[in-house]
Amino acid sequence: MTLAAGVAVFDRQTGQFVHQHDADRRFRSASVVKLLIALDFFWQRGPDYDVPPDDGKRLEVMLRSSDDDAASYYWDQLGGAAIVDRMAERLGLRHTAGPPPSHPGFWGYVAITAADTVRIYRYLLEDAPQPVRKYVMGQLHQATRYGTDGFDQYFGIASVFEDGYSLKQGWSGFHGSSGYRSDRAKPESVVDLVNDALHTTGTVGPDDRSIVAVFTLHQSGTPYEQAYAAVTELTAALTVPGGVRVRKADK
Repeated sequence: MTLAAGVAVFDRQTGQFVHQHDADRRFRSASVVKLLIALDFFWQRGPDYDVPPDDGKRLEVMLRSSDDDAASYYWDQLGGAAIVDRMAERLGLRHTAGPPPSHPGFWGYVAITAADTVRIYRYLLEDAPQPVRKYVMGQLHQATRYGTDGFDQYFGIASVFEDGYSLKQGWSGFHGSSGYRSDRAKPESVVDLVNDALHTTGTVGPDDRSIVAVFTLHQSGTPYEQAYAAVTELTAALTVPGGVRVRKADK
């Protein structure tokens, strides 16, 4: 059972939202914040935006396979919550905020919304310098089936649509996951840190036509497979312009 969902689908061709449901509700970001970490890394590297080899390895595994060690490395190197403050101001993110002061190192506790996630992707696709757009979107279009923690990240967008999508997924709280479980501590926060979180975000269709952001919460202790199926079912019910759906026989 899905306890809460925040949904936004934006059609870049028409410049209009197709779906919005609690799109400004804040959820803990889990690994979706890795988009902001990557963008902050690139922000002052112009005009060439070269990526040193060691950074290339970290960014690739962070964006494609949602590697947490890489995210923690940049969180420490780039100033922690200051990353979120900077990127929220730069991109005009309205409801995105850093983790609670009691847990500054917990980047998975960053507060984010479906609507702000659309704004992040719109920046990437429409305003980011071309080398940044090409690099980051290139990684997201090559998202691996499994994260480096072993979790299957092909739920939601990846289960519903044919190849060509881009992905940045997020999961937190499930048994054995690398997300930060809140039962170790109950910091005061503007987001739910108790129940399990599972998010699917990315783009769908030719030329990344539609931006999709689906954020969900599930009762603590929900099996990952059950939440995986629920998020996929929710995503399948959305109208997504440009998206070609996987035939049932192909699933």
